[in-house]
Amino acid sequence: MSSRFSRYGILFVISAPSGAGKTTLVDALRKTSEFVYSVSCTTRPAREGEAEGEDYQFLAESEFTARVRAGEFLEHAQVHGHYYGTLLKPIVENLKNGRDVLIDIDTQGAANIRTSKDEFICQALADVFIMPPDVDELRRRLTKRGTETAEQIEARLAAAISEMESWMKYRYTIISRTTEEDLQKFRHIMNAERYLSRRLIQK
Repeated sequence: MSSRFSRYGILFVISAPSGAGKTTLVDALRKTSEFVYSVSCTTRPAREGEAEGEDYQFLAESEFTARVRAGEFLEHAQVHGHYYGTLLKPIVENLKNGRDVLIDIDTQGAANIRTSKDEFICQALADVFIMPPDVDELRRRLTKRGTETAEQIEARLAAAISEMESWMKYRYTIISRTTEEDLQKFRHIMNAERYLSRRLIQK
């Protein structure tokens, strides 16, 4: 007797300290058609070069807080005086249609998703932490960008060291090397998650 199998989508959540290589990895993944990328909402003003609906959904604070009260966010937080959040409905719709969803989020947001009371979300979750090889390499990467002062770099390093303490809370950790290696490692995780027996639905 032959059986048909399908599966719900997987919620891939990626976090990393600043300079660990997450943005480069996510940009490479977004160029493929293997994921639906979840675009976060924010109340901060758009920066030069940012596009509505591609980098963020830019909302007025009144609209954001109204959506919070309506329970529309999977997670949300206030960071540096602005609100950030991930809308729940489009994620659930994509997952139920068998589409994998990719979220690029900080450790606070990932923790909120991990402790979600929504069982469907918890079953779909595969969270991945991108860890720099060491602090010296992280400092080198931040300095190489040439976009911040020495004081700003040290502040980012302090924040990064704090975030790095969360790595054991993630299902997977990738020690960042080159973009190609990181991408290959992520694809191994992606394929393993897709073949999990518990994700299959027999029809």
